Amino acid sequence: MPTRPLGTSEVAATTVIFGTWQAGKRGWDNIDDAESIAAMRAALAAGVTTFDTAEIYGDGHSERVVAQALASDRDRVQLLTKVFPNHLRHDDVLAACDRSLRNLQTEVIDLYQIHWPAGSFGTEAVPIGETMAALNLLKEQGKIRAIGVSNFSLAQLQEAERYGRIDTVQPPYSLFWRQVEKELIPYCGERQISVLAYSPLAQGLLAGRYRGGDRPAATEFRAKHRLFAPEPYARVQRALDGLEPIAQNLGLSVGNMALAWLVAAGRLRASVHAIVGARTAAQAIENAQAASVTLTAETLAAIESLGRIVTDGLGDDPLAWDL
Repeated sequence: MPTRPLGTSEVAATTVIFGTWQAGKRGWDNIDDAESIAAMRAALAAGVTTFDTAEIYGDGHSERVVAQALASDRDRVQLLTKVFPNHLRHDDVLAACDRSLRNLQTEVIDLYQIHWPAGSFGTEAVPIGETMAALNLLKEQGKIRAIGVSNFSLAQLQEAERYGRIDTVQPPYSLFWRQVEKELIPYCGERQISVLAYSPLAQGLLAGRYRGGDRPAATEFRAKHRLFAPEPYARVQRALDGLEPIAQNLGLSVGNMALAWLVAAGRLRASVHAIVGARTAAQAIENAQAASVTLTAETLAAIESLGRIVTDGLGDDPLAWDL
């Protein structure tokens, strides 16, 4: 599978990254550890070597499941995790990193990311300089290889850059959610900052999971995604009506076609990776196959046009969740 460097760091990541939010169980229905481990092993066998997790996913449960699945292959994989905004004080960052190292059964984290800006979810508004000082120290100590941010606006990214090198950003980004293309992604292209797109299948909508009025269970966090509101959801269905025959003619699923569109080399100036989760081994294998798909310029244009049915009515707010 193709790999690309994360920013200017020495860490190279596969274009398709396995996302492990579901493995944390909290906020997801009917998740089984053995099935999660099997999915990660299947992804690795299919060429995916980069795995993204976070301390908040099940209070470390996802990190521990990742370790169960991959510890024996540590020299083959890249481990990405995140610190939650309730741990952004200097010493709290250091302690959180040590917990994640233990959970992941590793001596070094390849990419350590600030999950949400300070102040999110009612947390303390810690100055970014204090948090970055801790991250820079962890990098000097050899506990992390690169620093990234997640869910940051352009202004927040620029402020963080005043205190150290940021190699990645992780925003919500998909064919149906493209607000980051306006300012954030062009800036990342100029600054050699890699874009790790989460929710690249729009919480299952691009995978065809929610057709004909189907919605996620109210107990699932994905039900809070703004695309499940009545008006955007109706436009999603119209877009899928057009995308499905294109994918069928190419011998692809809509999901794989959407992932291939997202990571297409040269489509944007910035380097884009897709973080995509999987409940089962079969899903993990299918997701991995998207990395080998090449779409023609004509197909890319047709896909983009259909995606605009959804995105043109969403406004500029990049926050994907109705929290």
